Amino acid sequence: MNLHGRGPQSTAVLRAARPRRLVAWGAGGTVHRDDEHEVARWCRLLTESGIPADPAPERLLIGRPDTTAVPGHAHGATLVHPGAASGSRRWPADRFAAVARAERAAGREVVATGGPGEVELARAVAAGAGLPGRAVLAGATDLTSLAALVAVAGRVVCGDTGVAHLATALATPSVVLFGPVAPALWGPPRGRGHVALWAGTTGDPHADAPDPGLLRLGVAEVCQHLNAASAR
Repeated sequence: MNLHGRGPQSTAVLRAARPRRLVAWGAGGTVHRDDEHEVARWCRLLTESGIPADPAPERLLIGRPDTTAVPGHAHGATLVHPGAASGSRRWPADRFAAVARAERAAGREVVATGGPGEVELARAVAAGAGLPGRAVLAGATDLTSLAALVAVAGRVVCGDTGVAHLATALATPSVVLFGPVAPALWGPPRGRGHVALWAGTTGDPHADAPDPGLLRLGVAEVCQHLNAASAR
């Protein structure tokens, strides 16, 4: 099965392997549509291929990972994840720092996460917020331990990136900042403790500079929704 988007190159590789059956866009008459939410799209691929699939939000949940190794101060903390694969989806570090400062002022612990290439970004956010060194957990996690951090967090604030999907899958309240891509295509399910903020414009999701729409999202709005998530 090809899960690489439309994936013509990937599909060609799979066809060359001569599988007994290929489930991919274009195989068996399936048609990829750009106006569908990703969950609905992949479930439709399966159902149109004769494989039952349920796109209901509760089906997106995964089992809670082992959290025994998670540092105590991360339990119930606000998890700030400032990175994203492309610059167009990265909200400025100084704004994440301002959010982190507000969270600390509200009496909530804050931790900053990121991949190996985002350690300096997380440190910049922590420094701008006046967080202690222990708050920076970027570069210290693999996927499993990152999932554990998300599972124990009180709330997550991040851009349109993988951590947002972990928050959805682990039912951790989240505030997700969208820029060049509409949350109707990639966002979390509504009304389940997740908030998708979006200025209503689209752009290039692979651009190097922050998307103009993303920059229209302000610190006060993000803090408001984090406070609401904490009050639940």
